[in-house]
Amino acid sequence: MNFKEYQKHTADTAFYPNVGENYMYPALGLAGEAGEISNKVKKIERDFGGVVNDEVREMVKAEMGDLLWYMAQLASELGLDLETIAEENLAKLKDRKDRGVLHGNGDSR
Repeated sequence: MNFKEYQKHTADTAFYPNVGENYMYPALGLAGEAGEISNKVKKIERDFGGVVNDEVREMVKAEMGDLLWYMAQLASELGLDLETIAEENLAKLKDRKDRGVLHGNGDSR
C-alpha cells in the first residue's frame, strides 16, 4: 500500500463532526496521538528499564498508526496529498543534506 491508497482508505473510518470541512478535528487528534506516543516512550524508561521489547514495540506501533491516520485525514481536510507531502519532505531534507545544512534552525535553510 502507498500513501495515496492509505489516505483514500482513511476516509472509510472518518467519523467526526463535519468530515470534509473540519481540519481542526484531525489536527487536534494528531497532537493527541503524538502525546500518546511520547507517553509510551516515557514508559519504556520507567516500566521496561529502557529496553524495547516486542510488547513495547507493538504499543508504540499502534499509536504511530493512529498518528498516521490523523495525518492522512488532516491532509484530506486541507486538500493535500499525503504521498506528495512525503516526497517533498524527502526532497527538502536531501537538499539540506547536500548543502550541509541539516543541522541548525529555521524552515528556510
